[in-house]
Amino acid sequence: KVGMGHRLHNRATKLSGGEKQRVVIARAIASDAQILVCDEPTGNLDKQTESEILDIFKKLESINSNPIEYIIVGLGNPGKEYAHTRHNAGFIAIDKLAEKYSCSITKMKYKALIADCTIAGKRALLMKPQTFMNLSGEAVIDALNFYKCDPDTELIVIYDDISMDPGRIRMRGKGSAGGHNGIKNIIAHLGSENFRRIKIGVGAKPNGWDLADFVLSRFTPNERKSIDEAIDKSCEAVKTILNDSFEKAMNLYNN
Repeated sequence: KVGMGHRLHNRATKLSGGEKQRVVIARAIASDAQILVCDEPTGNLDKQTESEILDIFKKLESINSNPIEYIIVGLGNPGKEYAHTRHNAGFIAIDKLAEKYSCSITKMKYKALIADCTIAGKRALLMKPQTFMNLSGEAVIDALNFYKCDPDTELIVIYDDISMDPGRIRMRGKGSAGGHNGIKNIIAHLGSENFRRIKIGVGAKPNGWDLADFVLSRFTPNERKSIDEAIDKSCEAVKTILNDSFEKAMNLYNN
């Protein structure tokens, strides 16, 4: 019996011949787990299979003993029509983190696409809420409650900011929503403005533009180059926070 808080799937395979022993092979898949139960003739396990079983249980033990230490959320809207728009700068940053740390952000949980990653030796949950921007807090509070993380120090939210030029990033440890509906909803669900943010500049709204149309527009080629640089900086900032401190990251990357 494997005692874990993860969801388990069971599959049984019957083999013929001889005295049987039950072998439980647990396959750890990201933060989830899969159980394969099979009846195998005694002594029929080869050394490679035995070794694989031991490695799998070691991974499960590691997952169980090292809980999620940080929740890193990138804000945006789901759907192809919103991909690579200014308002999805947070999603772009999370995708870059997942690529950088070889994580697959395809699993749906806590109303978000998630990935379980190790960054700077710390176990972190990457999140892209699928609630649409204005309800981002629903996904954030679900994950915080499940993992018992402290929003003051163990939550990092990455999002777009129209008050800064493309290519700039700014970090804050607390504060108001500043007109950003995703942040406003997170504050409403947390009941607090005290959580860490990394803001990515996406440029100011031109005169005559509707704000919604602007934030849902795509970057020009020159802007995208600057945004990619800002995304890289935000990923380095995340690494510095987890490896050292939020204060050091602010000193290094606030510009």
